[in-house]
Amino acid sequence: MATVHAGMAISLDGFVADRKGSAARLSDPETLRGSAYMDELIEQTGAVVMGRRSYAMAEDPDSYVGAYEFQVPIFVLTHTPPRVMPQQDENLTFTFVTDGIESAIGQARAAAGDRVVQVLGADVIGQTLRAGLADELHLDVVPVLLGSGLRLFDDPEVEGIALKRIGVREVGAVTALRFLVLT
Repeated sequence: MATVHAGMAISLDGFVADRKGSAARLSDPETLRGSAYMDELIEQTGAVVMGRRSYAMAEDPDSYVGAYEFQVPIFVLTHTPPRVMPQQDENLTFTFVTDGIESAIGQARAAAGDRVVQVLGADVIGQTLRAGLADELHLDVVPVLLGSGLRLFDDPEVEGIALKRIGVREVGAVTALRFLVLT
C-alpha cells in the first residue's frame, strides 16, 4: 500500500511563499534537475495530492503534461473544479476532489499502488497531518529569509503531532529533512 509523504520547500523562517504569494525564491530547479535526490523522488512517486492554490501556480494548467516533474495521477483538493479540464495523457491525469482530504488521499493511494503519494501545498499538508493521514513529513529548508508570507505551520491544531527525524540530506544549498509522523 502507498505511503503518504507530505512536504515542500520552506524558507529558514518558516514560509512557503512570500507576501505576494510567490514561491520563486524557494525554488532552484537547476540544482535539482537531474540530481540523484530529484531522480529518486520522481521514481518513488506514484501519485500527487495538491491544493487548488498549488495547482494554480502553473500559469497554463496544460503545461503540467510533459513538463511537471511528477508525470503521475494528480488529485487536486478543491471546492470548485475548473470549467475546462487541463490537458492530460496516459501518464499524467487530473482528478478534482471536492469531498475532502480523506477522499483525495484514498484515491491517490489507490492510484499509486505500492509507490509514494506526495502531498503538496501548505493547507493540504496541514489537513493531511491533522487527519492523521501522513506517514512522513519532508521539508526542504532553503537558506532564504522571507520575513513574511504564507507559513507552512500556521495552525494551532498541529501542536502535539509527534515526529521522529529519519533523514537529513544536503542538496546544493538546500537541507532536506525527513520525519516519520508518529501521531
